[in-house]
Amino acid sequence: MRGWPRSSALSTVLRALRATGLLLARVVPVMVGVVVAVFFLLRLVPGDPAVMILGERADPASIAKLRGELGLDDPLWQQFAAFATRIVTHFDTGDSLVTGDSTRDMIFAKAPISLGIVVFAVLLAVAIALPLALAAARGKDGWVDHVVRVLPTIGMGMPLFWIGLLLIIVFAVQLGWFPVGDIGTGPGEPVYSLFLPALSVALGMSPPLIRSLRTQLIEVLGADFVTTLRAARIPERRIVLGHVLRGAALPTLTLLSVNTAYLIGGTLVVEKVFAINGIGTLLFISISNRDFPVVQGIALTCAVAVVLVTTLAGVLSALLDPRLRVAR
Repeated sequence: MRGWPRSSALSTVLRALRATGLLLARVVPVMVGVVVAVFFLLRLVPGDPAVMILGERADPASIAKLRGELGLDDPLWQQFAAFATRIVTHFDTGDSLVTGDSTRDMIFAKAPISLGIVVFAVLLAVAIALPLALAAARGKDGWVDHVVRVLPTIGMGMPLFWIGLLLIIVFAVQLGWFPVGDIGTGPGEPVYSLFLPALSVALGMSPPLIRSLRTQLIEVLGADFVTTLRAARIPERRIVLGHVLRGAALPTLTLLSVNTAYLIGGTLVVEKVFAINGIGTLLFISISNRDFPVVQGIALTCAVAVVLVTTLAGVLSALLDPRLRVAR
């Protein structure tokens, strides 16, 4: 009897170590692949960073000298070794070729703005998808359901930059309700300033969430346990909030994690549309200047964000569905 708690604790530790090992086995190869792809694919793009820095009218001797100072004349394998070593030892991809600043410091300075848009967009997307999907599922084949089924089809055909431009014209230019291109620092001003950019991203990512959540809600509402709960005269609101939504949330959560790359990419594009000085603006400037280290740093940061969100979604899925914890 006394040995049972110790055995149970040991098995829990072993399961945790096994889960951690499986997680690392999935994450590490992905990150290694991202590092390799970011380094080599960027160098396939035409253009010379030294020419971009000095200008097209610079003399060849100055260009050759700058290429040597930047290490661009070193063998490709040597450049990659220095690149990978810098990531492991300094957690960045080197210094900017244009400004000389650390890419880590440059990205971290812009990250709060972009992160704010991402978090805000997820909250708005859920706030949009949940009531619409619930209304469509509860009124299946009714006029509300038909309207909700048409809206995602229209929304999926709209590019993010076009949605952003529409919101700017209507709510910023015509009505003057929201600012564009400025992030306030006063109480509540950052949220107020980021509302339209976040809404643009949310409108772009909510259509697949609406369709997925509606399908899952219809399936769960027709399950036998819901009929049993209704027969027991449990209030409909309690059934929906306590049981139906929980059962339908898992596939939608998985879909949301899969769309993380779209969410981050959409945020970078929307920043450019709204003239917000975040990671997206830094990325476009760095690409135009052929600033390899900054572009690589942003790409790696986005890749790490995708991996973290996907991992978090897996943990939340296990919390929502005990069967996944048993399987793992």
